Amino acid sequence: QVQLVESGGGLVQPGGSLRLSCAASGFTLDYYAIGWFRQAPGKEREGVSCISSSDGSTYYADSVKGRFTISRDNTKNTVYLQMNSLKPEDTAVYYCATDCHYSDYVVDFLTPPFGTWGQGTQVTVSS
Repeated sequence: QVQLVESGGGLVQPGGSLRLSCAASGFTLDYYAIGWFRQAPGKEREGVSCISSSDGSTYYADSVKGRFTISRDNTKNTVYLQMNSLKPEDTAVYYCATDCHYSDYVVDFLTPPFGTWGQGTQVTVSS
């Protein structure tokens, strides 16, 4: 069964850090561009970051550039999102997904069934 499972979300104070993990099963991540998007209540989905399959190039939304870092470990079939200097506006459900791309300064994703999405993990930034 093809699946992505996120973990690492939680409650953190402003200025704090979290590291999200996304483990793939049923397929090999090596051949896929993969990334993260988020969705807050009442807001549109926002592409956060993408890492390519070919050369490991990384892309970020302007809202997180300089604070978030995406990485992948193909030996563990896992992708990570290190989030530092968190702000209340980063509060959202974070999803990992395959088949991301970066165009016109926007990170976007193919929707299922053309891409695979995880179920999401909640990140809450609050004092």
